[in-house]
Parts: sequence; structure tokens; C-alpha cells
Amino acid sequence: MNTQPLQLGAVLYPGFEMLDYFGPLELFSVVGSSLVNINTVAQESGPVAAAIGSEGALGPKVIADYGFDDAPAFDILLVPGGSGTLTELENPAMLDFLRAQSETAQWVSSVCTGSALLAKAGLLDGLRATSNKQVFAIATMQSDKVEWVEAARWVEDGKYFTSSGVSAGMDMSLAMIEKLFGSEAAEMAASYTEYTWHRDADSDPFADELNVLAKQLGMV
Repeated sequence: MNTQPLQLGAVLYPGFEMLDYFGPLELFSVVGSSLVNINTVAQESGPVAAAIGSEGALGPKVIADYGFDDAPAFDILLVPGGSGTLTELENPAMLDFLRAQSETAQWVSSVCTGSALLAKAGLLDGLRATSNKQVFAIATMQSDKVEWVEAARWVEDGKYFTSSGVSAGMDMSLAMIEKLFGSEAAEMAASYTEYTWHRDADSDPFADELNVLAKQLGMV
């Protein structure tokens, strides 16, 4: 049994989706600092602007505790999605960081289009995974070696957890908390946050919106 808290590294980049990020972190924070220590990390330490919808990195700024070069090895990695994903897909520093951290992390998780970054880094090859439904194509275009699951609230495969869009990251995080710390801890986190936990990973109420936005944007 761990005597030290697990180190969670929550990745920031310009244009990250706020609920992708803070929904899971709120739930992990409720578990308590004796079990999980939350760290923020970006390519460079300092302020990183969140996305305002699809308008880009125009939102409030969050301070990254670490840069990629001085970040410790994390036990849990959290990768959010957001409009900034498209830029980060072409950022070698981001992809190299994800590869390096994923090599030693016990658990790697993504919310929304965060799975596109994991796929581009080659980390999901041979695994099942999911992503945001309205722009599902962003993820699937990154690798044909991933078994992309179109109808799933979240998917667990080995040490990788990937969720559907935005709020789905909270359901995934509760499933992770249950796996790591037991059902009582997950129930407590859901109750404390007054969140209705969607427990069935295969029940996806937004599957019928597959690539709706991607088609509007001419991606597919």
C-alpha cells in the first residue's frame, strides 16, 4: 500500500478546456492530500490561458507549477482537451513529454480531445479509447492503430483511461478514484460535489452526435 500520496500531473496548454481540467481535479482534491497531491505542468511554468469555447486561449489563466523540463515523474497523468489541442498536435515538446511521463506513470488519463494528443504520441496504439463525440475525427485522424470506441462515456484499457467530451471526464475520474481508493472514496467525492455519477462506461447519451461539429468544420 502506498505510504506517500500519489503525484497527479495535470497538463496545461494554451486553449485547454476548463471543465476537462477542473472537473477531474475537483474530484481528486476531495479524496484528500494524504492520498493525492495535485501538480500543474505546462511546457513552461507560469500562467496558461484557458479556452473560451472555440475562440482559443482567451480565458482565465492558470499557473503551471512545473515546466516540462523540471517536472517530476508523475504517478497519474491528466491530459485535457480543448481548442488548443490542434496546435499541440504539432508540438514536439508536448508529444515527447507525454511519451516520457507515460512510460513511468501508473495511470494515464485524458478528457475530450486529450486522447488525440495521446494517440498522436503513439501511446494508444493497440488499445481501446474514446474522445469527444462532436469532433471525434480529431482523435481518429491521429492513429489508425487505436480501436476507437464511438459509443462510450469513458474507456479503460490497461493503465489508460480516456473519456468522451468535457463533463465525461468527471465520470471517468470517479471510476479512477473507485479503482485506486475504493468505492467509498468515489461515493464520497460524488456526494461532496453534489454530482450525479454516470456509472455505466458504455452508456453514452451523446453518441448520436458523432462528428456533428467536425462535419460543420469540414473535417470529415
